[in-house]
Amino acid sequence: MTLIDIFAWFVLLLLIASGVAVIVLLGMWPGRVAHARGHSQAEAIAIGSWLTLFLGFVFWPFVAIWAHMNPAAGSPKESGDALARKLHALEDRLTRVEASTAERSDTP
Repeated sequence: MTLIDIFAWFVLLLLIASGVAVIVLLGMWPGRVAHARGHSQAEAIAIGSWLTLFLGFVFWPFVAIWAHMNPAAGSPKESGDALARKLHALEDRLTRVEASTAERSDTP
């Protein structure tokens, strides 16, 4: 084997290793972003990312966008908690208004 052959094999192995590294990084990236952002569906995003890589990259951009979406937006649990807080605040306000009206009607 000549020096050129050894160099060619080295370049070929380097290209293969770089390709594998890029695929692994692309597979891990949406899952890591989702975990870092505290996404409620982070595990599904991580699985979807790897699955789309093995199925030909077709839906990978959608999974990457999904990972960057606001985890609280559209979440029924979050909006339910916010509605419950507003309801309690309104109930407290109504109780205070009723108490002040009752005091006014009691005094002649």
